[in-house]
Amino acid sequence: MKQSIFILMLLCFLLKVEAQSKKTYQITRTETAPNIDGVLDESLWSKLQVATDFIQFRPDVGKSPTKEKRTEVKMCYDDNAIYISAYLYDNPEDIMRQFTQRDNFGQSDFFGIIFNPNNDAQNNTEFFVFSTGTQADAVESPSNGEDFGWNAVWESAVKVVDNGWILEVKIPYRALRFTQQDDPTWGIQFHRHYRKTRSQFTWNPIDVTKGNFGLYNAELEGLKDIKPPTRLSFYPYSSALVSTFDGETDTDFAAGLDLKYGITENITLDATLIPDFSQAGFDNVILNLGPFEQQFSEQRQFFTEGVDLFNKGDLFYTRRVGSRPISRPSTDDDEEITNYPDKVQLLNAVKISGRTKNGLGIGFFNAITEKTEVTIEKSEVINENTPEETIIKSKRNAVAEPLANYNIMVLDQQFNKNSSVTLINTNVTRNGEFRDANVTGLLLDLVNKKNTYGAIGEIKMSTFNDVANKDNGYSAKAGVGKNSGKVRYSFVYNYADENYDINDLGILFRNNYSNYNAEVSYRIFEPTKKLNNFYTGVWFNYNQLANPNNFTGANVGFNINATNKKLHGFGINGNWNINKRYDYFEPRNGFDSYFITKNYAQTNVWFSSNYNNFFAIDANVGYARFFDKERDNFNNIWYGINPRFKFNDKFLLVLGYSYDDYTADRGFINGQNVENEIIFGQRDRIETTVRISGSYNFNPFNALTLSFRNYLSRVTYDEKVYNLQDNGNLLVSNTHTKTTIGNDADFNPDANFNTWNLDFSYTWQFAPGSQLTALYRNQIFNLSNESRDPYFKSLNSLFDQEKRNTFSLRLVYFIDYNDIKNVFSNKNSS
Repeated sequence: MKQSIFILMLLCFLLKVEAQSKKTYQITRTETAPNIDGVLDESLWSKLQVATDFIQFRPDVGKSPTKEKRTEVKMCYDDNAIYISAYLYDNPEDIMRQFTQRDNFGQSDFFGIIFNPNNDAQNNTEFFVFSTGTQADAVESPSNGEDFGWNAVWESAVKVVDNGWILEVKIPYRALRFTQQDDPTWGIQFHRHYRKTRSQFTWNPIDVTKGNFGLYNAELEGLKDIKPPTRLSFYPYSSALVSTFDGETDTDFAAGLDLKYGITENITLDATLIPDFSQAGFDNVILNLGPFEQQFSEQRQFFTEGVDLFNKGDLFYTRRVGSRPISRPSTDDDEEITNYPDKVQLLNAVKISGRTKNGLGIGFFNAITEKTEVTIEKSEVINENTPEETIIKSKRNAVAEPLANYNIMVLDQQFNKNSSVTLINTNVTRNGEFRDANVTGLLLDLVNKKNTYGAIGEIKMSTFNDVANKDNGYSAKAGVGKNSGKVRYSFVYNYADENYDINDLGILFRNNYSNYNAEVSYRIFEPTKKLNNFYTGVWFNYNQLANPNNFTGANVGFNINATNKKLHGFGINGNWNINKRYDYFEPRNGFDSYFITKNYAQTNVWFSSNYNNFFAIDANVGYARFFDKERDNFNNIWYGINPRFKFNDKFLLVLGYSYDDYTADRGFINGQNVENEIIFGQRDRIETTVRISGSYNFNPFNALTLSFRNYLSRVTYDEKVYNLQDNGNLLVSNTHTKTTIGNDADFNPDANFNTWNLDFSYTWQFAPGSQLTALYRNQIFNLSNESRDPYFKSLNSLFDQEKRNTFSLRLVYFIDYNDIKNVFSNKNSS
């Protein structure tokens, strides 16, 4: 009944968006395409409409530029592409330039061109050109933001002149998705950013106090009789790899193909055949003492590009595809697994996605991973305790991960230029008697007529089955709020039962919750005498188990951040867990036990100086403690410092050091083997991380990059350990110490976990969409019990370990079907 009432409340928001006053650009057809060279010497540019009179939307809303800093944009088109020129007037000394790789904005002025062929305010395609000539592109929607993982192949050129900078751009129709229409009206917007002052202007004005930016697109008219091309592109690749480890050298050569095919005018197929991810970046692995797995960012391009539809409802964690095997085969006491893999091999993957003219988004994802076996070695003693005693070893194979199929289906209907309803289903099917899983979600995102109030609603069901059982789980989310103006607020309710589980293809750290959240925030849109922007917000959470309906904790927090006139950012945030918190996850036994903590509070202060300067710095410091007589000896202090050096327009170096010190922390001891008891320990933990990242960009097409990380975690437990009581408190154990837990008299939970990762690469974009990358990678890993070793001694121990050195070379070439077709057409005509 309550759910029905809430759905009726949501339906009250299904109103049309009020009309906005929009500028219009009347584009002209050209018979001769301009040369894309940054020089406006073609006569056609003098005959076109000029888009000018840009309006600032950040930080001074509504302000017009001076004549010396004005912007003039012109457009034309032919049967193959749309052409744009922009004359960006400025003092050359004020134009900031930093050479970066694609999609990295750095500290450069930029100009953006935003197309919306459906003119629906919700599905923009963005193209950015920096003052250095570097490109960036993205697809954007209100629900997913900007997805810079999406890449298209297009052309641009930049030239700096005495009174500003000039750019020319060619956007082929293959880079846009649109239906064939005789006289369409598209959404269009131009965006200029002055990096030195961080001021931003658009051609059509934007009301930053409400609504998504797509609502304020201008309109593009005059595109007569354009036809969507055959959208078929090939990306053949080849790679070679040499790796040395422990005195052995391995070599590998791979070749494969990625392709993009326009199934319809708006629906595209992306496929990777015989995928190769040998040059994907390294993961920032940590020593994980908590009850939840560590979540890693996606490094593989196929899984970062064009996945906005599949991210609806947060049901898709791409790292599940090709991750560790789902099971670890059981072994006898005299057996051991000798080659348990870190990942399974991805055989192929496809994505089909797009959106119709009527706003219906359609998504289909499918991937197949191969059957993965491990080797189990058995040692058998013959003639034990005699002179003829020998050890005979035998081997057998066992399946750790069968052939598996990962599948996602999405239908997402947008309406009223600000709302959507989504149906999504994820499915994992594994061959044989292994676990299968299925999740279905219905999502609503609704905004009212004036773009001032919104509501969300989600209902999800998970099903998994294996040989032992089959369970259904349920989750729901509902919320309303004000999303415009200086003062904003929201109220959200989240629910999941104890069987709700999406972890076969998604990621969920905890279930069995019934949580309430309230937030209020205040921000400014007009600069003050000292500040360019200011934000403050407070929130309150009240949490319970879903079953039984037990209170688990409440917390209140705040966040304040601002940027001053010198473009330095700073802020402070804090959080207080009020009174008792009942942790049902740290004991690791389902929901049968809980661990109580009391009155935990933390705060963090940060500062980020202006990146435009030669030297800039990011820094933070934080402190946390329990206001509890039993935990007065607990302290947690952390800090980080990240200096940045912009030596010139081509060379950037960023250093980083972070330190995190827990004193007298308490938690479950990993690796224990104790029946009918839950053993906790008190530990001191110090984490340090050293980072170096640097880039030297010769030009927009050639770059050297360095990425380095050394992470060290040292954990030392007290000799005494604790038994977790039924009332959630800890009692010193009378039967165990940290070295005698369970049946293992040599158990030692102390840890010295040290990792070293270094990537050094050279990238050359030798043609549009085509790239050669050479990568050197150095990896070292060490895990010991020497937790009391200081940093440099731990580093020496790390260097004593075997090092893995890898060199790889990867070539990708872009081939467009239309270019091939035109070549053969020209030959036939001649």
